Amino acid sequence: MPDDARHPAIDKSRLPSRHVTVGPERAPHRAFLYSMGLTEEQINQPIVGVATTWNEAAPCNIALSRQAQAAKKGVAAAGGTPREFTTITVTDGIAMGHEGMKSSLVSREVIADSVELTMRGHCYDALVGLAGCDKSLPGLMMAMLRLNVPAVFMYGGSILPGRFKGKDVTIGNVFEAVGAHNVGNLSDEELHELECVACPSSGSCGGLFTANTMACVSEAIGLALPGSAGAPAPYDSRDAYAEASGEAVMRLIRDNIRPRDIVTRKAIENAAMVVAAAGGSTNGSLHIPAIANEAGIDFDIHAFGEIARKTPYIASMTPGGRYVMKDLHDIGGVPIIMKALLDGGYLHGDCPTVTGKTVAENLANVKVPGGQDVVRPTSNPYAPTGGLVVLRGNLAPQGAIVKVAGMQRLRFDGTALCFDCEEDAFKAVEARRYKEGDVIVIRYEGPKGGPGMREMLSTTAALYGQGVGEKVALITDGRFSGATHGFSIGHVGPEAAVGGPIALLKDGDRITIDAVAGTIDVALSDGELAERRRAWTPRLNGYQSGTLWKYAQTVGDAEKGAITHPGARAEAHVYADL
Repeated sequence: MPDDARHPAIDKSRLPSRHVTVGPERAPHRAFLYSMGLTEEQINQPIVGVATTWNEAAPCNIALSRQAQAAKKGVAAAGGTPREFTTITVTDGIAMGHEGMKSSLVSREVIADSVELTMRGHCYDALVGLAGCDKSLPGLMMAMLRLNVPAVFMYGGSILPGRFKGKDVTIGNVFEAVGAHNVGNLSDEELHELECVACPSSGSCGGLFTANTMACVSEAIGLALPGSAGAPAPYDSRDAYAEASGEAVMRLIRDNIRPRDIVTRKAIENAAMVVAAAGGSTNGSLHIPAIANEAGIDFDIHAFGEIARKTPYIASMTPGGRYVMKDLHDIGGVPIIMKALLDGGYLHGDCPTVTGKTVAENLANVKVPGGQDVVRPTSNPYAPTGGLVVLRGNLAPQGAIVKVAGMQRLRFDGTALCFDCEEDAFKAVEARRYKEGDVIVIRYEGPKGGPGMREMLSTTAALYGQGVGEKVALITDGRFSGATHGFSIGHVGPEAAVGGPIALLKDGDRITIDAVAGTIDVALSDGELAERRRAWTPRLNGYQSGTLWKYAQTVGDAEKGAITHPGARAEAHVYADL
């Protein structure tokens, strides 16, 4: 497009694409670009990567290709040359409950790595990233911070709620229905009817599970346009947000505003506050530290827990509360949660965002509507502290996490019932080989030990479906889905594979979980634990080659976000400055 007052030409002498488009020695590179129909004018403009996790694996990602076309329009209209590419995603709902879930968390790293390699290899100047399923959101945000080129993130949108027996339902209800069916509380016909109506459109799981939690993070942290996380995937308004995201990234190039200018320590704290205020997924405590690592910011599970302890729980979102993401969108979306927190004196309003304005400036004209109970003011919260609690004790010296949103019982004292993999635990639950008061322990499912730190929704949902969701507890060095609720404690560290205390438990050991005090302990002396550790021998997992083996060699503790590289603290150069 010709230069004009709105979109003056951008000097490419400071942009990465000069390495493939400027000078006689780049004639071969330009020849490839001409072969795809690009004009000389387009080659001379900034080149913007438009990355999506589009695929046909699940509804989470199926609408992303459509939205990418709108983002490309926005880039082109603002004087840039968009180049679309895709990366992988693993859809947790389909990977859940079997060996496939070992691929899920690993995919976060593969997404970040593959976007980095595509951007580096082709010398793109900026990035618009669109993601749908759980790990694809943090994966793309991690890549943005790692590359530090001007970037805008956009969520692909949530699924519309299904209707079953006159009530809104989500995929979480289907997982719990398996347990209800198992104990005879749901017929074959009812289960089939539910599975056919629970997911009526494209989009990610409709409750405040991990995808929607990280969508909230994208706005709270400043990398996404305000309001862009809320609209369901089928809504045409998503295309308008996508086009605006493409235009926004061009403004960021002109103003030289980069992700690390936006994602500061205070922005990370804002993200944690919004997750806590809405009772979001426990996975937020894993992904926010990983995003922080890419910016060179120290922020671990304990820092997350401290924020959650100080933040009131004000948004009643399923599974802990009553409302789905569409309900939040209908009252104004994520900006309503943020405004309630800002009005209450919690949010850091001076943090910059991709709009070029601060959080407070973005929210200046937002009002928390009355006559609704989705989001309350901080003066009248659902609970005085956040919907997530980080625990620590002799069973989890590195910490663990539990979602308490909507729970009535915050202390549990019971006896261990130990399993060394999820499959064995699920079979026991299915056969109801447990008793009320048991603490079901699933170990060797951590980042290294799994490998891959599986989510345990199939097991926890089955317990809820059987009607014992708060009558038994479950602890693991693995993870829980954002759809999990009840006494389900994940991220226990150190994990069993490295000899953490969870590896030393025996059936019948007395375990106390106190979500008020923030503790998780086993009634064993230091001496007894030391004696058991001397007798413990490491286990060899079933993945001694391939991607999961490679992941196990590099992945760190859940306490720090299960990261696989040192992050910005150790980098010798920044891609954007090459």
